[in-house]
Amino acid sequence: MRIISGIYKSRKIVAPKNLPVRPTTDMAKESLFNIINNLFYFDAISVLDLFAGTGNISYEFASRGTQNITCVDQDYGCIKFINKTAEAFEMPINTIKSNVFKFLEKSNSQTNIIFADPPYSFSEEQFTKISELVFQNNMLLEDGILIIEHSKHTDLSNSNHYSYSKSYGGNMFSFFEHI
Repeated sequence: MRIISGIYKSRKIVAPKNLPVRPTTDMAKESLFNIINNLFYFDAISVLDLFAGTGNISYEFASRGTQNITCVDQDYGCIKFINKTAEAFEMPINTIKSNVFKFLEKSNSQTNIIFADPPYSFSEEQFTKISELVFQNNMLLEDGILIIEHSKHTDLSNSNHYSYSKSYGGNMFSFFEHI
């Protein structure tokens, strides 16, 4: 995986093969960040990266100037890798080792962007539970967005707070916001 833009542009990051991850492809990530770039100033937002995996999305935010980034993943190897990479690049990334659903149930923090990249094998109910918990617990700031990455075979358009989706190959990003 590589960082697409910002101060760490073109830097390659090689994750250990034993991590249980499926990093967002460079093409999908670039398209996603083009959308986000039109909505926010990167240096003025806070980001919560759920099911963070390798930290791929968080590194992109940090490279573009975001100073308040939190990654949540339940896998110790993923958290350890994110911490090691963030330290090596001096990126402002905080990590929390936790089951994402338990974290969402207990969290009372608010942020501008919540990005969730759960396993594509999740049921539609599991995907929907992410958005339900985010909005029940008022975790987004007023103009904030929740972005859930999923396969093109999952349809989240009937979920509460759903706004729109963008498809890139087999990847899909669904956007949720206050209505």
